[in-house]
Amino acid sequence: MKLLLILGVMFALLLASLPVAFSLGSLGLGMLLSEGFSPLMAPQAILSTLDGFILLAVPLFLLMSNILLYGGCGRELYAAVQTWVGHWPGGLAIATIISCGIFAAISGVSVATAATIGVVAIPEMIERGYNKNFVYGLLAAGGTLGILIPPSLPMIVYGFITEESVISLFLAGIGPGIFLIGLFIIYSIIYAHAFGGYTPTKKASRQDRVSHTIKVMPTIALATLVLGGIYAGIFTPTEAAAVGFALAIILTVVLKRSLSFADFKKAVFEAMVTTAAILIIIAGAKIFGKAITLYRIPQDISGLIETYVDSKALFVVVVCAVLIAMGLVFETLSMVLIMVPVLLPAAMGMGIDPIWFGIFMVVMVECALITPPVGLNLYVIQSVAGAKLGEVAKGVLPFLALMIFTVVVMYVWSDLVLYIPFKL
Repeated sequence: MKLLLILGVMFALLLASLPVAFSLGSLGLGMLLSEGFSPLMAPQAILSTLDGFILLAVPLFLLMSNILLYGGCGRELYAAVQTWVGHWPGGLAIATIISCGIFAAISGVSVATAATIGVVAIPEMIERGYNKNFVYGLLAAGGTLGILIPPSLPMIVYGFITEESVISLFLAGIGPGIFLIGLFIIYSIIYAHAFGGYTPTKKASRQDRVSHTIKVMPTIALATLVLGGIYAGIFTPTEAAAVGFALAIILTVVLKRSLSFADFKKAVFEAMVTTAAILIIIAGAKIFGKAITLYRIPQDISGLIETYVDSKALFVVVVCAVLIAMGLVFETLSMVLIMVPVLLPAAMGMGIDPIWFGIFMVVMVECALITPPVGLNLYVIQSVAGAKLGEVAKGVLPFLALMIFTVVVMYVWSDLVLYIPFKL
């Protein structure tokens, strides 16, 4: 009964258009006061959260992503990939997916991935005769790879609040990320064969391939250095983000000279605004998390699950349903920050590995990114393409089904997630 009352108040605050951060923070503070706990717990919880070294990676990865976005690296990346696979059936769609995957491995930000590749790919694919709904869905779903393929901001936040290894989470995301790219490519080829209607791209000459590949090699080298440094133990994720940001400046300002001072200011300002929003949400969620812990709500939920859910499979299905429902009203980090403290103890009680559960959460959060009315990637693609939200939402449905299928495969074959971090 207490849990239902808390959830009811939370949704009432959200429906009243109170921002997520303040809804969580005010509800958590009210819960503390109603039970006679000291209100000083709220600022103490915030300070203990925001002084975490790992959180420095958030603004640094955002800065790196925005610098590469405004420096035109996404455009060069798409052009290079297109010279290699553009002539295949559905070649532009395949080039889009691969480009999203590569840029995801550089930025770690879903919205930036969708925007960077979408600006280039959408007009070209539509000009070539690809179905508009398919194009919009492809870009919205392709952008979600930004938070599954490492580095990933939700993985950093999950590792921070659960005290799990961020590097292990990054490694665990590689298998599902590659698998999902493969599914998107297979679907694109099948779609191209079944519906056609597009103008095939001519096979690029060897000279074009070489010249475009040479142009994009510094960007690939940047991604390789950042990720390689993390996996080799040379950098922490935070240090890798700082190195990546410095290299992005060198790449776009010194080598390519493609970043103007005006664009640099835009990149910094946008990173600042996003970082502030993320940290405020984390602060509000920390107060709420402190309150629900003192109310023993995670223990109550674990007890309910032990009573009514008697298998891992049923638990995963229930959590999927809950997260999909929450994805209709919550954005990415809010889902992670609200649900992980509640669900992780129950998951571990069911014998589910916390690293596996983290990747599972990220894939489900990916689904939230492309489900209306709060799916951020839908709005990004709508803005980039000047399309209607309904057109974008209709196009993502097949890709949403592929993401759910990926969760099924992850459950049946857990080594898809756990092999690289623990067995390789």
